[in-house]
Amino acid sequence: MTIKLFVNDEEKTWDIAPDEFLAETLQKHGYASVKTGCGAGACGVCTVWVDGKPMLSCSALSARMNGRRVTTLEGVEDEARALAQKLLDEGVDQCGYCSPGFIMLVLAMSRELTDPTLEEMKEYLNGNLCRCSGYQGKYRAIERYLKGTEAPRP
Repeated sequence: MTIKLFVNDEEKTWDIAPDEFLAETLQKHGYASVKTGCGAGACGVCTVWVDGKPMLSCSALSARMNGRRVTTLEGVEDEARALAQKLLDEGVDQCGYCSPGFIMLVLAMSRELTDPTLEEMKEYLNGNLCRCSGYQGKYRAIERYLKGTEAPRP
């Protein structure tokens, strides 16, 4: 089966299997930022945007993406680097496996919510699981990213 979609604003025409998931399709076409963790839509590692909204690519059939716009971390690289630096400044880099999906979710949140409270952040980001680090440093980094401030230096 053939689908046509726009990935990071580039038109793509790909042959896919009818039961292929978007994460698989993107991975086999070189989008290295798209990871899979649980493979069941429970961890958020595979988050991409479809038509500007976060979606778990491990549970979205590629066949349903025909004609849609998909954004991966590669498509928001400058914003992703700025947020990643805030995360590093807070010491929450750890293994980094969940970072692409987490960053995609935070960037989506920054577009949807204006000046979110900590509780709003927690609710928005509750689908992304990290096994390496605590979340307090991540929340500090997100707040700094949203406000454009730097971490205090010792």
